[in-house]
Amino acid sequence: MPGKNRYTFQANQYDKVIRENLEVTLPVIVKDLLCLDIQESEEIPDDIQHTKERKPDALKKVTDSSGNKYVLHIEFQVPNEKDMVYRMAEYSIMLMRRYQLPVKQYVVFLKDVRPTMPTTIEAENLIFRYELIRLSEVNYQVFLRSESPEVKMLGILANMGSKESYSAVEAIVNQINSSATSELTKNKYFKQLRIFVQLRSSVEPQLEKAMQSVSTFFKEENDIFYRRGVEKGIAKGIEKGAERKTHAIVENLLTKLGVSDEKAAEIAEVSLEYVKEIRASLDQCRK
Repeated sequence: MPGKNRYTFQANQYDKVIRENLEVTLPVIVKDLLCLDIQESEEIPDDIQHTKERKPDALKKVTDSSGNKYVLHIEFQVPNEKDMVYRMAEYSIMLMRRYQLPVKQYVVFLKDVRPTMPTTIEAENLIFRYELIRLSEVNYQVFLRSESPEVKMLGILANMGSKESYSAVEAIVNQINSSATSELTKNKYFKQLRIFVQLRSSVEPQLEKAMQSVSTFFKEENDIFYRRGVEKGIAKGIEKGAERKTHAIVENLLTKLGVSDEKAAEIAEVSLEYVKEIRASLDQCRK
């Protein structure tokens, strides 16, 4: 899959999981990540997406404990998008115009890197700002306090507290395993977990190890680690085949055509040292 298409496919996977679980995860995100005390919440039948490239991830009209009403807009972001601030500003203006309410905006950044995208616009007659939340800075145990597997799996994107993260990954896997209500739902949650872990490549080996105890929920051909192993095996096979072919070419150049080492290296597009090793091997065989 070409690089750009592969990236788009992965981004769509993350977005799909976020949207599938949003009804369950959003209350925890609002309370524990954004620290908002919301008493009432009303889904906004949004139609501003008709003039936008994409629909907002979460958009609600809310009332806090002090009776203040405002529009809450949340985006979950994977790419470090330099133009994100302009997209958020566009949303803010359209939402304020439509609902005549203040707008609070948050971007929850999912990757384990420090984002460099701007969060403010300061121009003549315009000052704009949105809040940027890094999920990797949140303690993973915040998500494990929930009873919902959909929330627990967010822990894989959170701060695990130390360089040795296996115990944290194991806890996430075991709690999802014990809280899911059926094998079908376990299958679903673990597949979603493995999509998320692609954003935290440093803990993929720990997840693979922790998943061994629940691997019966997966058919190998659908498993990301199995597929990755197959892909690596195929790549190694191709590499070895190419190496044997190159070796044969160099050997024929030396024995059948009698070209010099330098000329053989040039024709086969290999190093001179590689050709000399093959010639030495041939000389040894003749003795």
